[in-house]
Amino acid sequence: MEAWRLMQTARAMAKIYDDNRSITKYVHSTSKGHEAIQIATGMHLKPVDYVYPYYRDESMLLTMGMDPYELMLQLLAKAEDPFSGGRTYYSHPSLNRPNMPKMPHQSSATGMQAIPATGAAHGIKYKEDHNLLKGAEKPVVVCSLGDGSVTEGEVAEAMQMAVLHKLPIIYLVQDNDWGISASGDEMRAMDAFEYGLGFKGLRRIRINGSDFVQCHDEMKRAIEMVREKREPLLVHVKVPLLGHHTSGVRSEWYRDDLEKHERIDPLPRLYKLLLSLAETDSTLDAITAEAQKVVELAFEKAVAAEEPKPESLWDHIEAPTDIIEEKGERSPEGREPVVMVDAALFAVDEILKSHPEALLYGQDVGHRLGGVFREAATLADKYGKNRIFNTPIQEAYIVGSTAGMSAVGLKPIVEIQFADYIWPGVNQLVTELSKSSYLSMGKYPVSSIIRVPTGAYGGGGPYHSGTVESSILPIKGIKIAYPSTAADMKGLMKSAFHDPNPVVMFEHKGLYWSKVPGTEMAKTPEPSEDYVIPFGKGRTVLNCSTDYLENGETIGVVTYGMGVYWALNAAKKLEGKVEIFDLRTLAPYDKSGVYDLAKKHGKLLIITEETITNSFAESLAGRVSRDCFQHLDAPVQTIGSEDIPAVPLNMGMESVMLPNADKVFDKMSYLLSY
Repeated sequence: MEAWRLMQTARAMAKIYDDNRSITKYVHSTSKGHEAIQIATGMHLKPVDYVYPYYRDESMLLTMGMDPYELMLQLLAKAEDPFSGGRTYYSHPSLNRPNMPKMPHQSSATGMQAIPATGAAHGIKYKEDHNLLKGAEKPVVVCSLGDGSVTEGEVAEAMQMAVLHKLPIIYLVQDNDWGISASGDEMRAMDAFEYGLGFKGLRRIRINGSDFVQCHDEMKRAIEMVREKREPLLVHVKVPLLGHHTSGVRSEWYRDDLEKHERIDPLPRLYKLLLSLAETDSTLDAITAEAQKVVELAFEKAVAAEEPKPESLWDHIEAPTDIIEEKGERSPEGREPVVMVDAALFAVDEILKSHPEALLYGQDVGHRLGGVFREAATLADKYGKNRIFNTPIQEAYIVGSTAGMSAVGLKPIVEIQFADYIWPGVNQLVTELSKSSYLSMGKYPVSSIIRVPTGAYGGGGPYHSGTVESSILPIKGIKIAYPSTAADMKGLMKSAFHDPNPVVMFEHKGLYWSKVPGTEMAKTPEPSEDYVIPFGKGRTVLNCSTDYLENGETIGVVTYGMGVYWALNAAKKLEGKVEIFDLRTLAPYDKSGVYDLAKKHGKLLIITEETITNSFAESLAGRVSRDCFQHLDAPVQTIGSEDIPAVPLNMGMESVMLPNADKVFDKMSYLLSY
């Protein structure tokens, strides 16, 4: 009877939305035809569980405790939308209520949710293994998918890790034979149940999504099994699609099988079942009428609800951090200089020692190697193979799983082996991590560190030498660090760990050991354990002469990473005439520090290792030219790598492409000639 009430509520919602298309103008989907499996699933989930419902899962949301009014607030993008405050689409939940299953943010990108959901299950297993779970109940994770989305490569990455690590997750696949206007036989060579056979250890069941009793009983067994055995399960459910794909792609435009789908509608089947169990037409009709009344009143109330205030646009872009000033000792007395790679290792070691919620994973960071640059050496031996572990070659999983890990209360540190291979992970970084705080109204910021060795030196070639910060910088909602000394490496690593937002740390391979001539200053005494550097605060690494400054014979240089050392070595020939400012972080960057430098000298040079056209350096030069125009005595200059597609393997060609101290000296001299 509860299922009947919920199913009729969902049907009434679908109808009122379609009857009021001029009001329900934002694109949305409904659960019409999918209700039985969604209601059955919601009935068996507990407040300890994590669930990733998808954009057609309103019946599941109703069953877990959402009321129609709350969902309609999201449908109409109203201010009191409990998920996102009017920021995101209908049935895109993000909720963290104590009496309901937890629902972390997920995007609209089909299949993408499999990785964050699997990351959450991975995090739960980690917490179990380290006695960090509170309470006697064992959580499970449910990831809702459409059958078409299972063709995505990222779903394969998720399932691979789920079976490899025996994670407590259910992949609930609702198969209605359509992916927008593409039918199943056009999209796939096999359905999700058949596909799942390729993952050794992935249990699979099929359910008839038109039969509520089967859905109820099988989902009860499925959830209990995963809760007890702590192993992944794929549930493939055949369901009819009785509504439109979305309100923007209507069934009458392309569907010729509606009558076939209507014959397996779960609603009349449930009606017949209830009559056979001695319920009466009048009783069932009364519930239907009451559901319709509730929906009508909720819709009327939601239409009248307030719109978001314009100023709320800027809320929750990032979660606030407590680290707003430099603290601790940068150069403790008596300490010998250390190289950058060791400063990173020491920082992570101290984090792991003090924070059981921290873990480290990525390609080759485990016990045998400790990273291809030895940046994680000894950590697995010290903290265990299930805390410091290798992943497959799965950049998407490495990045995207941190969203799920963070949602269950962990603080992951992960590594992309080379910047050149970050691109498969950028999909997750953009769509899942960067938007999570904003679209969940701060309920689910993603606290993670993504370490990315970067930069060229000594014949690394076209796939191990790239610098990509200008491609990552347009992503809002993340932070980006780019240290150039051991002290900055440790201070920024500690700040990144305590920051509640995703942080990408670009770490220049050529500075790791200071083996490149002229980079010896990258070695510094190791800072104290409590040393932190706030993001958005640069550092002057070379001051100019007061006499030269008063005579207008100086220039300011803004740079970061390897550029710091090209500038320092070039400035040796121009003693006293150059002031060098190391940004240290690029998002946020020290805008006031840059502008003050431009105003102080009237001549500014910006140095980057990236190819120069359309780079962050050129963008920054444009901003300085616009905002400091009245203070400038010369056009802002930039220098970077030559505009070619890749760093050549041949070291002679590489040297022609890259900046160096001599090229920077020529730029400095040119600027001083004004």
